Amino acid sequence: MRILLPITALLLAAAPGAARDRNAVPAATPTGEPQTCIPLRAIRESLVRSDRVIDFRTGGDRYYRVTLPQNCPGLGFERRFAYATSLSQLCSNDIITVLNQTPVMRGASCGLAPFQPVTIAKQ
Repeated sequence: MRILLPITALLLAAAPGAARDRNAVPAATPTGEPQTCIPLRAIRESLVRSDRVIDFRTGGDRYYRVTLPQNCPGLGFERRFAYATSLSQLCSNDIITVLNQTPVMRGASCGLAPFQPVTIAKQ
């Protein structure tokens, strides 16, 4: 029993650092004017960086950063979301919904913001 206590303490002490690294938002440099919408067919990947920041990769090294107007609870932890649109574009006035894994259910719904073209700093 005595051996397990130091290991548990070590795991608990390491967890906050790991959470900070996971939630680190890489620096980004704006490369143009913000866009109201981006075509759905152009989106190759969405990278949730925190409860407020999502980077959309549209090809190669082209990224659009969306900084939500306010925190979207659970987004940075779950790192997944859904959206519904009747258009062929994702727009700044669309709503995303966090997808919780455990328990499987819908989380918070949050409004997007303009899509800022950026260059992401190498990590």
